[in-house]
Amino acid sequence: MDDQNKNLILATALSFGVILIWFVLFPPPEATQDPNALTAVESTDAVTPSTAPVTATTDSANSGAATSVEATEVANAPRVEIDTARLSGSVSLLGGRLDDLKLNDYRETQDEDSPIVTFLSPNGEPNAYYALYGWAPGAGLSLDQVPGSNTLWTVETGETLTVETPITLKWDNGAGLIFRRTISVDKDYMFSVEQTVENKGAGTVSLAPYGILARYGEPEDLKNFFILHEGLISMADGELTETDYDGMTDYTFDQREGAPAEVTQVEANGWIGFTDHYWMATLIPEQGKPFKSVAKYDASRDIYQTEAVMQTMQVAEGETATANSRLFAGSKDWGKIRNYQNDEGVEGLLESIDWGWFSFLTKPIMWLLMWLYGVIGNMGWAIIALTVVLKIIVFPLAYKSYASMAKMKELQPQMEKLKENAGDDRQKMQQAMMELYKKEKVNPAAGCLPILIQIPIFFSLYKVIFVTKELRHAPWFGWITDLSAPDPSSIFNLFGMLPFGVPELGFFEIFSLGILPILLGISMWLQQKLNPAPTDPTQKMIFAWMPWVFMFMLGSFASGLVVYWITNNVITFTQQYGIMRIHGYKPDVFGNIKSSFKKKPAEDAK
Repeated sequence: MDDQNKNLILATALSFGVILIWFVLFPPPEATQDPNALTAVESTDAVTPSTAPVTATTDSANSGAATSVEATEVANAPRVEIDTARLSGSVSLLGGRLDDLKLNDYRETQDEDSPIVTFLSPNGEPNAYYALYGWAPGAGLSLDQVPGSNTLWTVETGETLTVETPITLKWDNGAGLIFRRTISVDKDYMFSVEQTVENKGAGTVSLAPYGILARYGEPEDLKNFFILHEGLISMADGELTETDYDGMTDYTFDQREGAPAEVTQVEANGWIGFTDHYWMATLIPEQGKPFKSVAKYDASRDIYQTEAVMQTMQVAEGETATANSRLFAGSKDWGKIRNYQNDEGVEGLLESIDWGWFSFLTKPIMWLLMWLYGVIGNMGWAIIALTVVLKIIVFPLAYKSYASMAKMKELQPQMEKLKENAGDDRQKMQQAMMELYKKEKVNPAAGCLPILIQIPIFFSLYKVIFVTKELRHAPWFGWITDLSAPDPSSIFNLFGMLPFGVPELGFFEIFSLGILPILLGISMWLQQKLNPAPTDPTQKMIFAWMPWVFMFMLGSFASGLVVYWITNNVITFTQQYGIMRIHGYKPDVFGNIKSSFKKKPAEDAK
């Protein structure tokens, strides 16, 4: 076996092994839900935060206590409607909570009659998930003197929350403190919450504004796939933290927080919330000011909770204090999140998209893909254009590699002669070949470069296609209506020609090949035919099976990724054929194809 074939097999085995481990050993398990979880939390509510000091000058105060709100109270409470182009729902006046939010631009499936995606839902609903704001009492105040989850607010101004019309809620504690909460929303997914307290009583009061995100149980559609982060996500002074739901259950019990918790004192800029595959809710205190970032898990009620507790305020008689914060609640749209970070000062918000280890590649690939999509207007053609651009960028290396491979073909007769002269002396043969490589200025490892370059690009593009919302339900043409999903056509009903659907096949779904995976296998097979089949039986068998193994392995991958791979194979074939011709080697593609169908001679079959 010569060095060229050794290197090719090594590179092939490397890429094959990486994908095999990825796909086979780490399959996404089915999401499960504890059937008793709802009954455990239906009559409970989020815990009021403690006012642990945020700076050395702030006052410590009594810890909050658990507050129960019956689901029937939440359901019967008056509400204020939310009505924007992208969002619909309502704000409950019980606690002034944002607990009813639908994403108008998205449906649960591609069916036209499919329900609009419900993002936030109130206590009492399956997998309740909501945002709650309030004030934690400091010295001299009790829980019933500050607004919390069971406070019934009144509407002071505004009838419907729209982009043009904010609403203001009011609550008088009857002891000299008047609280107001003004909620506004932009044209996308960012809510602004202004909390004020006016002290008309006697003496100075101490209290701290806070925001809470409470999530009851794990989400039903949890992917639980290792390449995607779902769960807690937070930014604290430039440091990103990602913790999955299982990780939150392992927090150490914090006596002050009254639950297993992780507390971070943020000096200036940060945010905290929960991220799903395509959606996210994030508490964003006023940037440039310190706050306490808290993540906790209440096992007895199966509530995952994040808190942003702002600085404790001293409000003297006759004075008014104001705290501003924001809430992102909606789709993880790359362009919109980038605008919130770059134009509206939410530091590091773009890191809420899970870019992965190859972020130095994933981010520019995402930028380029979205730019191409903006020009072309179709995500499938944008992926093809992206592949062309990537191949142009790496063309100098590819040219060097394919030129070296062509040169190796020219040296094949000399290499065969060296083998004959060396006989069984492998060391002598290796030395002679190295001298030949040096003399002819050929690098036998150059053929591995395209594969080694392609692996990180493949992973990065896979990350972009799997993680980002932009590929969800994005059509290409014909039967490919969702580039984030596998090819829906199937060999089992002759790609729709037979009058029946394809049943659920479980593990054997891998054999339900669509048109795109078959084209992928054919493109890989044709690419092999640029060179004659190896003479070594082991090599020949590996090369013969590799395209079809990859065809089955990648058959259940996202259609967008398969489109990329097919395009990449076609361009690689064209480049390699042209470069070899330029350097004097004419690949006999049709001859190699015909030879692959010939029967083995009788003496070889023995």
